[in-house]
Amino acid sequence: MSANRTFVIVGGGLAGAKLAEALRDNDFDGEIVLFCAEEHLPYERPPLSKDHMIVGKPLDAFTVHPGDWYRDHRVDVRLGTTVTALDPAAHTVTLPDGSTVHYDKAALATGSRSRRPPIPGADAPNVRYLRTVDESDDLLGTLTHGTHLVIVGAGWIGLEIAAAARGREVTVTVVETAPLPLFGALGPEMGTVFAELHREHGVDLRLEASVESIVTGDDGRATAVRLAGGEELAADVVLVAVGAAPNVELAQAAGLDVDGGVLVDAALTTSDPDIVAIGDIAAHQHPVLGTRVRVEHWANALNQPAVAAATMLGRTAAYTNLPYFFTDQYELGMEYVGHTPNGYARVVVRGDAARHEFVAFWLDDSDRVLAGMNVNVWDVTDAIKAIIGSRQPVNAERLADPAVPLDDAYA
Repeated sequence: MSANRTFVIVGGGLAGAKLAEALRDNDFDGEIVLFCAEEHLPYERPPLSKDHMIVGKPLDAFTVHPGDWYRDHRVDVRLGTTVTALDPAAHTVTLPDGSTVHYDKAALATGSRSRRPPIPGADAPNVRYLRTVDESDDLLGTLTHGTHLVIVGAGWIGLEIAAAARGREVTVTVVETAPLPLFGALGPEMGTVFAELHREHGVDLRLEASVESIVTGDDGRATAVRLAGGEELAADVVLVAVGAAPNVELAQAAGLDVDGGVLVDAALTTSDPDIVAIGDIAAHQHPVLGTRVRVEHWANALNQPAVAAATMLGRTAAYTNLPYFFTDQYELGMEYVGHTPNGYARVVVRGDAARHEFVAFWLDDSDRVLAGMNVNVWDVTDAIKAIIGSRQPVNAERLADPAVPLDDAYA
């Protein structure tokens, strides 16, 4: 029966490729059509601001599968093809030439795009954004010794590019409206750690500062970033890295429930039972956290497809993984797991924060651990997950003591 069915995957990133793989691994023998807006086979995005930028890691090293894999697994890959419409009633997707493809089940994995704030001068040719490998290559070509790079935004992408650029002896200034880098993601305690890290490596951090405009010369190229108040920061290149916007327009136009992301249940099913959504766009009702979360990180794109495949095949499944992400900046390597949707009461540090060898824990007002971040301390992620999942209060003094095993840090 399944041999006569067609499953369509809209989105050619890691999530889309892993979903095609999961379907075949689960013995689906029908037709799989994978629509990729880019001209490249699906690839992983973390290297764009990490290894690809730092050491020139080649695209084929972080491409999910080579072309032969799709042929051998009978996956019809349509490169450079953007689905223009989705019709849940007719079970079709429409292509740019007006043709349609029928589906029995569909998956939306449309990802996200760089936010483009309305900054005067932001259309100058040397103003960059970072979302695709082509944009990464373009930016990499500008990062040469002595270049002045101004980065607008001190989030993960901005800081990773700052670190990569400093490694190439580029002069870097980062402009951020918040009082500290990563303030919204990590709060002031850990934001301070990253501020000090970048200052130690020569980054000029301009915090609680806003961009008024990008100044351009007679040739139309950016020459400076003007801050509110009038100060101008010289720039040969400007990177705007102020976050990402989920690509939910296709789902919204199709009448699916959308609220900051495509709403999905624990099984990753949308408001239409024949459509799942995964990756950056999925606003997921998390069965463990008891709240809806949308996470724009690699781990969801990697792990959600296994659940989505089971759901598409009519099997019972639920996505229970805790949010996870990682970063590498200079000599600092970090993993973070958990979620603090309503804030936190305090942060407990285990280890030596000054030497960047520690684990930080975010606790609620009942001393339960909401999230943990290990910095240059490895093989503790499973233990952090366990202590979060237990929902049991901890003894803060024991939690902070590296001599006390994490599974013995409860109150």
